Amino acid sequence: MILFKKCQVYAPELLGEKDVFIAGGKIAAIGDDIPEPAGMEIDVVDGTGLKMVPGLIDCHVHIAGAGGEGGPATRTPELTLSELLEGGITTVIGCLGTDGLTRSVESVLMKAKSLREEGVSAWIYTGSYQVPTPTLLGDVGRDIALIDEVIGVGEISLSDHRSSGPTVEELIRLAGHARVGGLLGGKAGIVNCHMGDAKNPFQILYDVAAKSELTLGQFLPTHCNRNDYIFEDAKEYGKKGFVDITASSYPFFPEYETKPSKAVIELLAAGVPLEHITFSSDGCGSLPDFDEKGNLIKLETGKPRSILDEVRDLVRDEGLELAKALQVVTSNVARILKLGRKGRIAAGADADVTLLDNEFRPYHVVANGTLMVHNARFLKKGTFEE
Repeated sequence: MILFKKCQVYAPELLGEKDVFIAGGKIAAIGDDIPEPAGMEIDVVDGTGLKMVPGLIDCHVHIAGAGGEGGPATRTPELTLSELLEGGITTVIGCLGTDGLTRSVESVLMKAKSLREEGVSAWIYTGSYQVPTPTLLGDVGRDIALIDEVIGVGEISLSDHRSSGPTVEELIRLAGHARVGGLLGGKAGIVNCHMGDAKNPFQILYDVAAKSELTLGQFLPTHCNRNDYIFEDAKEYGKKGFVDITASSYPFFPEYETKPSKAVIELLAAGVPLEHITFSSDGCGSLPDFDEKGNLIKLETGKPRSILDEVRDLVRDEGLELAKALQVVTSNVARILKLGRKGRIAAGADADVTLLDNEFRPYHVVANGTLMVHNARFLKKGTFEE
């Protein structure tokens, strides 16, 4: 049990200075001057001067590694627990990505299971860039309905030279199976889409909605800030569907990408509802750059910490109030992905909280009721971390 005293609580809406009592892996109570339970062993943590926010949710991470566009030596390593905690992240959604040929969904699933054992919450998307896409049980719907960790399918590559070029009919079939699997399994059943550099990237999603009973809400397109013309299209698409902004690639490709913190402000100014916007890191993914002939000329890798950095810049540099900025990495993600006990600080919610200092550094981090970072010191690290 943990009792946090005198925190500025953002739920993500501002609740003011409160005490927060955590017990049994849940948020048991939020109030003023909560007394210590008599006769019980409890950790009391002074939160004076700290902002308590919901544990961040990173909805697009290559948790089992990714990449390989530059050959075998360019395969990126697996995610570590510390990489999540240093960004105040307590929930992660894993995906396979480009390499559905030599990597497997099974490896992503087992990495999610290992992260769960290490203390954070983890789910995955089945599938990869390719259509037909690799699965665990032979069909994306079966994977979503029957396997606890699987909540959707992705990242399915669209408008990219690495895409398998799915037709509208193939995407309707894939999304329909994902939707049914979600209905049967009580999950989002969402299709996470990799948006590439081709012009008019959202047209296939508009066509799916026009030619079927599916809605744009069945899809979560990511990398929507990867270049100026895609971002302009996202300003219109985001009025009807969700847009996910990739946080980690901006420092490496400033000549192409719209900085995530600025992207939110521009989307809002264009009339996109805040509730339609999310950040993800593309953590542990390869961030390649190709020349006009398709040759690899640059390769970087993403960091989960980037989503917190961009929230900081959204508040400090762009002037958006913290309660609104937090939504793109907490409550919006939880609602879109149907993670009902995540993304909020409320009685009965999972005890995932991050306490930030004035520099937006995670000073305390609690995941599923366990104190993982205390006084900016890691109490827990991954099994093979030094």
